[in-house]
Amino acid sequence: MPVTRISKIFLLAALALNFTIVATNNILDYDSNYQFVKHVLLMDTTFPNNNLMWRSISSPVIYTVFYITIIVWELGIAVILWLGAYRLLKMIKRGANAFNPVKKTAIIGLTLSLMLWFFAFITIGGEWFLMWQSTEWNGESAALQYFIVSGIVLVYLNMKDE
Repeated sequence: MPVTRISKIFLLAALALNFTIVATNNILDYDSNYQFVKHVLLMDTTFPNNNLMWRSISSPVIYTVFYITIIVWELGIAVILWLGAYRLLKMIKRGANAFNPVKKTAIIGLTLSLMLWFFAFITIGGEWFLMWQSTEWNGESAALQYFIVSGIVLVYLNMKDE
């Protein structure tokens, strides 16, 4: 069995497991990260008197919608990555013409992961709601770590298998 194919599948499964755990934690310990979303949207720990406080949201309904959207997004990514890993595993002994096209599911899952971390956390949370200004509710570093890991796996997965 080709070692690179095995490593691609293991890395994909590791990310799928990570998303499964992250989403499960957000469901089982709902309030912890709800507070994170609330404070980011409320912008109550950004620099005092900044000129962008008009972006602040003070609606518990909107906090809940944002948070549930994140959880559903994470669960969706987990399911797609598990499915992608399974499909690749089924084709592991087949030729490149069978293995390479099956990467599509995993590529979709990894792209959704990149979008979650870059768009939702770094762009919307970090820049629009100025999360970067908060010393208490700043998730940009963690988001960047997840973005990098997902990106590396996506690049590696996209390498053609011969």
